[in-house]
Amino acid sequence: MTTSLRLTDRKREAIVLAAIAEFGDNGFEVTSMDRIAARAEVSKRTVYNHFPSKEELFAEILQRLWCRISELPDSAYRPGVALRPQLRAMLQNKMLTLSDSNCLDLARVALGATIHSPERAQVWLARLNEREETFSLWIRAAQADGRLKAVDPAFAANQMHALLKAFAFWPQVTFNEPVLSAEKQREVIESALDLFLGWYEITDKTPASPA
Repeated sequence: MTTSLRLTDRKREAIVLAAIAEFGDNGFEVTSMDRIAARAEVSKRTVYNHFPSKEELFAEILQRLWCRISELPDSAYRPGVALRPQLRAMLQNKMLTLSDSNCLDLARVALGATIHSPERAQVWLARLNEREETFSLWIRAAQADGRLKAVDPAFAANQMHALLKAFAFWPQVTFNEPVLSAEKQREVIESALDLFLGWYEITDKTPASPA
């Protein structure tokens, strides 16, 4: 039974990798489940056993590559530690995702695939947003600790994402600009921290200890 499960997992991974290559080479509309099955060297039935539709398969890929924000140990809010280094660690992790060439390539494919299908765009956007909860949870915890102003955590988190994506995602996806250099990434992160904490941090308290 264990061997069978491992084989199933290997086939699923082969399907995802083949789909990434096919979508990247041919776009969403042209790519077919037949082509994905052939590239993964599995049957078409096997592909459908894992993914009921091409949309579901692409959504899986987006979740892996576009919004790959793992729950790192330092993503949990830490009372008594300065807010800036806590946020900086999360933004650096986010920046790694935004600089991933696979993420950018698939974002371009997704953009093209959703232009003519608003319904598809809404489904994918909902799935993607489910994976960007790290900032919202952190903000909510900091608010409960009395260190950030009262605001909808999801709204504030979206503002933070936008501060990064305006420089490190949308120009690369829409105009094929190069990925930001390490120096420019640091500049964008520190500027985002200045804006976010300058507006939301409550400073009329005893300063927290540095990280």
